[in-house]
Amino acid sequence: MRAEINEGTGLQYITVVPDEYTPDSTYPLVIMLHGFGANMQDLAGLAPAINDTGYVYACPNAPIPFQLGPGQTGFGWMTPRGGGTPDETANSVKLLTDFFDTVFQQFNVSPGQALLLGFSQGGGMTYRCGLGRAEYFAGLVALSATLPDEEELTPLLPQERDQLIFIGHGSFDQMVSDDTAQS
Repeated sequence: MRAEINEGTGLQYITVVPDEYTPDSTYPLVIMLHGFGANMQDLAGLAPAINDTGYVYACPNAPIPFQLGPGQTGFGWMTPRGGGTPDETANSVKLLTDFFDTVFQQFNVSPGQALLLGFSQGGGMTYRCGLGRAEYFAGLVALSATLPDEEELTPLLPQERDQLIFIGHGSFDQMVSDDTAQS
């Protein structure tokens, strides 16, 4: 597989494509959103384990840098633990929406031929950005994530959809307890 860093319209991202990738062929797209403190490289390494020939992958960097320690920078979709603002979240949603348009066009992906996967904070963004775009994303995967508040979530849900959703959460998660994720 080949990986390449791309400068998007607001978000830097890594694409991972099969060795035999040609722009003339069509591939389903898997978009992977990292959790707080990680970066675009965090989930890109999963691409070969998922499928190294049949898909293209795109992994954006979250827009907000955070100092994690001396010389260590991580990124987040919002300030963690309720420290963010609605504008901060809305900005991340807007940047991701623009990113989706960019990578769908870059790889000539038809609506409904993509999967949106997110881990932790990226899983929360998967709910925010994927539930209302069932025509784009055939499926959503949220790992170790919390659902947005009901007031934020309800308007995103279309009346009818056949979008597949997988939710996974470990019982030993030290950042987001399974009780918090279930509430």
